[in-house]
Amino acid sequence: MEIKIPEVGESVREALLAKWFKKSGDTVKRDEPLCEIETDKITLDLNADASGVLAISVTEGTTVAVGTTIGQIDESVAGVETPAVAVVEPEPPKAEKRADAPTSPSVRREMRENGISPDEVAGSGKEGRISLDDLFSRISEKTKMPPAAKTAPTAEVAVPIPVVLPSTPVVIAKPPEKFSVHTEEAPVYSAGRMERHPMSPLRKRIAERLVAARQQTAMLTTFNEADLTHVKSLRSKYREHFLQRHGMALGLMPFFVKAVIEALKEFPLVNASIDDYDIIHHHYYDIGVAIGGEKGLVVPVLRNADRLKLYEIDRAIADFSEKIKTNHLAIADLEGGTFSISNGGVYGSMLSTPILNPPQSAVLGMHAIQDRPVVRDDQIVIRPMMYLALSYDHRIIDGREAVNFLKKVKEYIDDPEELLLEG
Repeated sequence: MEIKIPEVGESVREALLAKWFKKSGDTVKRDEPLCEIETDKITLDLNADASGVLAISVTEGTTVAVGTTIGQIDESVAGVETPAVAVVEPEPPKAEKRADAPTSPSVRREMRENGISPDEVAGSGKEGRISLDDLFSRISEKTKMPPAAKTAPTAEVAVPIPVVLPSTPVVIAKPPEKFSVHTEEAPVYSAGRMERHPMSPLRKRIAERLVAARQQTAMLTTFNEADLTHVKSLRSKYREHFLQRHGMALGLMPFFVKAVIEALKEFPLVNASIDDYDIIHHHYYDIGVAIGGEKGLVVPVLRNADRLKLYEIDRAIADFSEKIKTNHLAIADLEGGTFSISNGGVYGSMLSTPILNPPQSAVLGMHAIQDRPVVRDDQIVIRPMMYLALSYDHRIIDGREAVNFLKKVKEYIDDPEELLLEG
């Protein structure tokens, strides 16, 4: 059976074969992950469609066209029974050992590069998933361990390689003879004080779209701030109700999705787009929610978000996040969208200017919630406040319309009871 690069979207023509999880000659089982591929839109794992012996024909680090055969599985040996006497094989080096608990490709790569075995790391995620934070904590512990006792020097002098955290570039005196680059995090080693990192297809695509947004739109940004007092109170009040009824606490993002939709209904041009010299009016509300992945920011789309309840929005976003972590996000999850929301507050951003996601005409930027003094009824009080930013295409949206749209979003967040009753 041939292993081919699958079609993952109409606009995707090629993919980077980032990493093989098996070697030629290894026995594989049906549905077992074989390799990781990366396109300009998504990263995903290819699983075996049959059991048998693997033969690799394309090495990792190679960019190939969609439909290219990258290996084969010999199914004729899939049913051969193993001998009753087990053959004891030497334990593979720690750098090649694979994780037992579920992990992302980037975590597996960091384990290999730092010589960390999966059984050395306690996963704090769902089903024992090992996160980068778990791994970095273990690496930090190893660097603090006392060095092993020195042995007598040998005739050969080894080139020392420092043990460092993954976030610190590694520079060695002599580059390896052969290595492969499969993500933007994998450096090309050099002997000087500089390193060159090739962009991954996903990072290239992000760069192209950001530059296009600047060059091809008349982008402006307007700002406001919202009082999160009532939202926080409602989340606290209905926390147990949502946990018991829906299996999850009520998050923050559903309030903003609902507030945006109600404001879009009053200001439909903010939900429109430009095609040449035509204005395309959308009579539906497909809201993109920016989610930070390990290889870059992606914006999966909530289809017909106006029909979703608050808990359904929360659940859909959680499902998208899990798909991103496990490389199961599909191109269809990213296509379309009439308006986007980006929450830089989860990273601590206090104020920023979000960039448009063409062909959309507007994007809402959320930021960190901070307790600040404000005036209420002629009294100075402390309230949890959030700065809001609306970037918009001035070719289609006037300043007055943009300002009033953002004010409407603010009003729904300041007084969200109506949104909760609908949700």
